[in-house]
Amino acid sequence: MPSPASHTPPVHHGPSRRTLLGGAAAVTGAAALSATAAAPATAAPAPGTAAQALPEVSAIRKRRRLVDYEVVELAALLRAGRTTAVAVTKAYLDRIDRLNGPFETYGDNGLYNAFVRLDRDGALAAARAADARFTRARTKREQDALPPLLGIPMGIKDSVAVKGLEAKDGSHAFDGNKALRDATVVARLRDAGAVILGHTVCSAFSGSITGTFAGNAWGLPYVPGGSSQGSGVAAVARLAAACIGEETGGSIVMPSAANGASGIKPSLGTSSVAGLMPLSPGYDVLGPIARSMRDASLILSVIHGPDPANDPLTLSAPDPFPALPLTARKGKRPLAGITIGIPQTDWMRTAQGVQVGTPPQQAYDADHRAAFERLRRQLAALGAKVKEFEGLDVTKPENDPYFSSGDVLATVDGSAVSPSSAVLSPNRYEIDYWQAVGEFAATRPADQAAALLAQYGRKGPNDTTASFESAARLGGGVPASARVEGERRRRTLQANYQAALDAAGVDFMLVMSLGAQIGLRQGGGFPVYRAYYQLPNALAWPMVSFPVGYDSTEAGLPITAQFWGPRFSEPEIVQAAIDYQEHYPEYHNAAPPDPKPRTATTRPHTLVVRKDPTPPELSNDPLVAQEALR
Repeated sequence: MPSPASHTPPVHHGPSRRTLLGGAAAVTGAAALSATAAAPATAAPAPGTAAQALPEVSAIRKRRRLVDYEVVELAALLRAGRTTAVAVTKAYLDRIDRLNGPFETYGDNGLYNAFVRLDRDGALAAARAADARFTRARTKREQDALPPLLGIPMGIKDSVAVKGLEAKDGSHAFDGNKALRDATVVARLRDAGAVILGHTVCSAFSGSITGTFAGNAWGLPYVPGGSSQGSGVAAVARLAAACIGEETGGSIVMPSAANGASGIKPSLGTSSVAGLMPLSPGYDVLGPIARSMRDASLILSVIHGPDPANDPLTLSAPDPFPALPLTARKGKRPLAGITIGIPQTDWMRTAQGVQVGTPPQQAYDADHRAAFERLRRQLAALGAKVKEFEGLDVTKPENDPYFSSGDVLATVDGSAVSPSSAVLSPNRYEIDYWQAVGEFAATRPADQAAALLAQYGRKGPNDTTASFESAARLGGGVPASARVEGERRRRTLQANYQAALDAAGVDFMLVMSLGAQIGLRQGGGFPVYRAYYQLPNALAWPMVSFPVGYDSTEAGLPITAQFWGPRFSEPEIVQAAIDYQEHYPEYHNAAPPDPKPRTATTRPHTLVVRKDPTPPELSNDPLVAQEALR
């Protein structure tokens, strides 16, 4: 191993992290997304019972508009010939045309700005092909053999490869980054019959948990949550039946929470990230954002599963993966026998900083506190034992040697390497994270190249200017001993948290990621939110978000809650959320009023050459956010 001060990237001997993280199929930049020779995606497990789990048409209550039906309801209506895929797709396209505003805008475009680009012709062609399949299947009485998402219009986060479209990860700095093939998740959606509408807008470089580019589904002046902001808005505002989001540190949960969507942040390894423009390999996950949890679960059942050629991390998941629930359990007490814990050391952050020593409920505003107490009673009425327990206080070094630890495991090129950096920096290096962006930047106009350098470059203590090479030098120079120690500490944190649950007899946890009315897009942000929102990502644990009420303000903004539990506990936490929504459907069925246009502040195709101005404590980048906590 060369000296940490070496100005040339070190040569790695032995197995590369690339073999563990999916290699070139997941790297950033046009050269990576377009030129890699990734193997075809392994098909996801057939969702065998999906058709049988669809509701009976006679049991589907009539909705006011075609776009108000849930995915599972649309699937049943399409199979029965009560509507067509073309009609459904045109209904969503019509709302996009009226309510989205100008495309290719990374900023306030005056309307929802949930979609940053469409594939209108491709979507309509897919819808026509779906209708032809429905007709053949009805003729042969083979509806049950149809793929589960046939004819369902969906949006895809702007950082995920969709064949033939540019993926820009929230910035025109990536203009020209056209994908030659679909990401694995997109390919599986197409195989399941989904109609891909286009890309949903995301925060600049997927860098913010608040977001300002889209307007909140319930009120354009409010933050939409990030970084998968367009996916959170589109699903609730009825611009798409459902969407795919990506999370590194809050990027699925926060937009789901801010907009009142039902979202699933899967465990690391549940679904493939091949074809994603990565932020932090080893944290990044792709998951569904929908209006109901049963819709989200159906989508996850389609996209999950092994993808060994492109993302070997999927080999860490149980195989076969436990069946994901698609229907509510029978009876009045479906949660009987389940213990749900409320961690009292899940500290909230307010304008006064992280509220260490104050139970989270005490930081909630009046509306959120009332909704939380109502939720506790509702869960108890459904049979769950809901109890407060200490949880794991990660502000204590003996509990958390990894996530927010200030320990220095090595010094590389003049920079201290923390335990989390010892894991994530080499992960980035070995998928050519900085190298691929640098190669792409070299092919682009000067303004794009400057924006990319401002975001991805580094100016080390011994450097006169920022460069991609300096960033790669730091990532590639982390000694193997520090990397191994970082991984060991991450496993220790996971074990410590599991021990806290086991000691209290808790199956999974209940929290509120947002504890007060969200703020305005012009600097409002999140007044009260979970300080350690990235902890589930560090643990590689899943989290689901679902609406539980609406605040008393004129906007009537959603109030949401989250279940989270041990890695690969998706079936348990998703089932609990489905059971809840079965008995309390008024929250996820609510539809926001259509917005009135306002003055746009950003013109299409505008490129801003500067670093993402997100405050570090609101960053999706684990290394940035964790440094703010330290």
